[in-house]
Amino acid sequence: MDEGEALALLADVVPGAGDDAAVVDELVVTTDMLHETTDFPAGTTSYTAGWRAVGASLSDLAAMGAEPVAAVAAYGTPAFERESLLRFVEGAMDVCAEAGGEYVGGDLDSHEEFTVATTAVGRSDRPTFRSGASPGELVCVTGTLGRSALALELFDRGECERANERFRFVPRTDAGRALSEVATAMMDSSDGLARSLHQLAAASDCGFALESPLPIDERISEVAADERDRRELGVFFGEDFELVCTLSERELDRAASALSVELTPVGRVTESGITLDGEPLENRGYTHE
Repeated sequence: MDEGEALALLADVVPGAGDDAAVVDELVVTTDMLHETTDFPAGTTSYTAGWRAVGASLSDLAAMGAEPVAAVAAYGTPAFERESLLRFVEGAMDVCAEAGGEYVGGDLDSHEEFTVATTAVGRSDRPTFRSGASPGELVCVTGTLGRSALALELFDRGECERANERFRFVPRTDAGRALSEVATAMMDSSDGLARSLHQLAAASDCGFALESPLPIDERISEVAADERDRRELGVFFGEDFELVCTLSERELDRAASALSVELTPVGRVTESGITLDGEPLENRGYTHE
């Protein structure tokens, strides 16, 4: 059973599962687990690990349009080192200062590899789910895609200072709250644009027709072999933590003007099928394995 199959199994038995976060009354709660072997490439600093781990949970709150309140982390490692622990917490506190909410602590434990489980709590009286998209609406993306793919290539090249800078993303919490006023469906792109659209389509019982050009970060050209590789890294790699949302075309200008980050229409909601420039878009993306 892979990750997708496991999630589908749990969705059948856990009421309310299937979105970026759970909603209990007006509380929005999410949790994530990251491992050294799958989530933190060699060269990732402890500061970046703290920023990125807590940022992943804050991004889930952003996808629901929630206002962050607090975050905690369970920190597991084979051996505790003073500087690594302090730098991790510094990164966790700084991403909260950037995106909202407060880092309030967590738990420490021994573990066979560096592993972090983070939880973030927010508030919303009007959360945005994945299930509200309707044919004819626009599908839009915040920011640019492919930044994490660029970071991993830089790590591989040994350019760790630049790689860490690219690996620290700003959770789109402000954009999420603004978009929640007009978005009919929304999620973050942690698994990649293609997989996110397949997940949105399943939740909303719809399809998507995308058209180029997509908002792929121009810096991807530093590591992409050609245009096909550039598209692969921008569309399928994932881990960029941008927001993918649907909204009425008449709301586009209002939404774009309310955001401090670029909002790009990339296509429309359709009755069924998911295509890019008329060709089927595969359900591929980031997988935790």
